[in-house]
Amino acid sequence: MKLNAKFNAVILAIFTVGLLVTGYLSYAILNANAHKDALERATLVMEAATAMQAYAQAEVAPLLVPHMDEKFLPQSVAAYAAIQALNRLGDSDSDYIYKAAVLNPTNSRDKAFEWEADVVEEFRANPGAKRIVGVRPTMRGDSLYLARPITITDNACLACHGDPANAPKTLLTKYGPANGFGWKLNEIIGAQIVSVPLTGALEEARLAFVVFMGLLLVMFATFIIVLNTMLKSIVIRPVTTMSEIADQVSKGDLDVPAFDVSGKDEMATLAGSFNRMRRSVEKAMRMLEK
Repeated sequence: MKLNAKFNAVILAIFTVGLLVTGYLSYAILNANAHKDALERATLVMEAATAMQAYAQAEVAPLLVPHMDEKFLPQSVAAYAAIQALNRLGDSDSDYIYKAAVLNPTNSRDKAFEWEADVVEEFRANPGAKRIVGVRPTMRGDSLYLARPITITDNACLACHGDPANAPKTLLTKYGPANGFGWKLNEIIGAQIVSVPLTGALEEARLAFVVFMGLLLVMFATFIIVLNTMLKSIVIRPVTTMSEIADQVSKGDLDVPAFDVSGKDEMATLAGSFNRMRRSVEKAMRMLEK
């Protein structure tokens, strides 16, 4: 195998290992950043929902309670404001969803789907958990969800959701006595769940990965071309010329031109030493001829 072939084989092996390691790490980092970005968006929506509920409970509900004897107003429920406002976010992108998923809700709209019920059961199995983050497939691609437990911490909630016999009549008239009752203090009855689209962020990560790896390949190809050109002009060509001159001199051809010495690098030093050795060989051969 020629010198440049050996050199290229070593460089190619080193680059291949480096490319695999770099590709694995960069892909992992880009995907992690995509998930982090989606989680930050989900957290922002969740914080907005919490703020809306606090506002509705503190300022809206007191204004509506006096009218509850005439008609049950869902606007008096703190979660209603967050659900109504944030689900408008889904008008332009149906994968942006906020839901107060409850196992046994008064309003059937809040009934937990199967996967949401699994999240609630996970909170029940781990009461100390503050949040659950996961990814699930949807019709439009993967979606990241952030969930927080809904726990009954206020006895006032049991006035409407404890014993149906004690619930407001307007509530029973609107929703009936079958669902949304029997809740207990400190019980986890559901979960706030925010879902945000993940597919777009992952596609951006894949595009960035492809561009990054493509640039690496272009840089490597350029590096190999430049390195091979320099290797050929600085090392291989001079060594080949010296080899040919040495071969002719060894066969007795003393008229072959001397190797041209230029520069002050190691190859120039080698060429100077070669020319001195050649002159010594020529003198020795002439002395033998006499």
